Amino acid sequence: MNIAAMMIPKVATVFLHENDTIRQGLERFTAHGYTAIPVLNQEEQYIGSVSEGDFLRHILKTQTADLKAHEGYRIGSIVRRDFCPPLSIDADYDQVVAAALNQNFIPIVDSRGALCGIVTRRSLIAYLRSL
Repeated sequence: MNIAAMMIPKVATVFLHENDTIRQGLERFTAHGYTAIPVLNQEEQYIGSVSEGDFLRHILKTQTADLKAHEGYRIGSIVRRDFCPPLSIDADYDQVVAAALNQNFIPIVDSRGALCGIVTRRSLIAYLRSL
């Protein structure tokens, strides 16, 4: 199975960096309408994902919806490192299907842990349909 054939490449995905502000994350969510977004470190390695719920919990914890106030907080403080675990670019068909059953998107990483792209349920189904 060729994951690259079904993967949405990194350049075509939306992602955040752990040093981005919460405000930047909120604005990216608003602009794109996703429910979860991958988070990368400075070396472009996948470290976890953030969801709408993570932002909501942060807003409730800080007790403010003022975007300016959220410039003082970083994405790294809310990222869930166990949410949407990645697969290797060399993963097999069974691994991809099993992951797709449990998560909205599957981050695909290379041997260094750097994000190559994502496989969504939609991209998986479109790939299988084209076979």
